[in-house]
Amino acid sequence: MTQQQTGRGNATNMSCTFCGIVRGETPANVVFEDEVSIAFLDHRPLFPGHCILIPKAHYQTLVDLPTDLIAPLFANTQLLAKGVEQAMEAEGTFVAINNRVSQSVPHFHIHIVPRRRKDGLKGFFWPRQPYKDKGAILAVQGLLLSTLSQLQPRAKKVI
Repeated sequence: MTQQQTGRGNATNMSCTFCGIVRGETPANVVFEDEVSIAFLDHRPLFPGHCILIPKAHYQTLVDLPTDLIAPLFANTQLLAKGVEQAMEAEGTFVAINNRVSQSVPHFHIHIVPRRRKDGLKGFFWPRQPYKDKGAILAVQGLLLSTLSQLQPRAKKVI
């Protein structure tokens, strides 16, 4: 694994798409960032508001994640679940982790997906639905940024 230290002191894999987001080299619609993690909108969401939360340091799976990152990362997962539900006026959220199988990017990540009763998701066959246009993705990003900043004032403002 090729790794390099960034200015933030986090090891990142130079060939990893998500590490590129952490380094600011790969564009992403960021909705939350703190010292250990960053969350952004999935570019092929199940529903608008579908976020991905990653540790800034590169770890491939949950098993690889150091135990001292589990508490802050899952506190941020809890914050995002609350924020996504509130901002998207959802009835709940689905929070998921893939380890290797179905893991499209080999960087540990947590999906936070807004859910509604009868939203059409059944089992694990879920067709992705891209955003209508750039305006739609920016509107959802703005909603989440506003809601998350109200819920957690320590979240870094990205816009």
